[in-house]
Amino acid sequence: MTPLIALRNVEKSYPHGAGRTFVLRRVTFDIHEGEFVSIMGPSGAGKSTILHILGMFDGEWAGEYDFMGEAVHRLGQKARSALHKQHMGFVFQSYHLLDNLTVYENLEVPLSYRDVPRNQRQSIVCDVLDRFQIVGKKDLYPAQLSGGQQQLVAVARAIVAGPRVIFADEPTGNLHSAQGQEIMELFTRLNREGTTIVQVTHSERNAAYGNRVIQVRDGWLVGDAPAPRPPEPAN
Repeated sequence: MTPLIALRNVEKSYPHGAGRTFVLRRVTFDIHEGEFVSIMGPSGAGKSTILHILGMFDGEWAGEYDFMGEAVHRLGQKARSALHKQHMGFVFQSYHLLDNLTVYENLEVPLSYRDVPRNQRQSIVCDVLDRFQIVGKKDLYPAQLSGGQQQLVAVARAIVAGPRVIFADEPTGNLHSAQGQEIMELFTRLNREGTTIVQVTHSERNAAYGNRVIQVRDGWLVGDAPAPRPPEPAN
């Protein structure tokens, strides 16, 4: 079966004096449709760099990356951006909501990227507002929401257009434990419904919500194994 994501000998480096400093070295792995993968490792290991390459925010790297059978390494920036908008959702640690837009308008943005007609956008956004139980927040601006509410909206924005995969960079890093658990249980439900999820996390507890852990250290992939036993569900 063709993997959803295939990295082959991916490297990332910067000029440094007469040589180069490597952030990633020969990173190779596959991710299949329906997996929930956690990328772990110490600070500076290269975790977020991998995620930004996967999410097509970073185009300056060497190696091969296939997404849905498409050779990303051969695509120009415009084609990569189109592929991202069509098939990917991204959740940032610091939310990255648009401050001058309401919750409703923030959720509408990914649909406008895909040229979804306005009447269909309204129906889709209303369904997601209801699903995430944030209908009462739809006319509020991000600054009027708590951190947990902002991250909930950020996750809703990531899934509103029905992406094949969600990439999440330390999605609970700015949340207290109860809010973080809510977000992780939400990811678990989305994954059970068929969405592939790839998260970067420092938390072994968060990693246990997935089915696989990729370990990175000093830019090298040093481990790839099933996730530990999942935490007990909330009462």
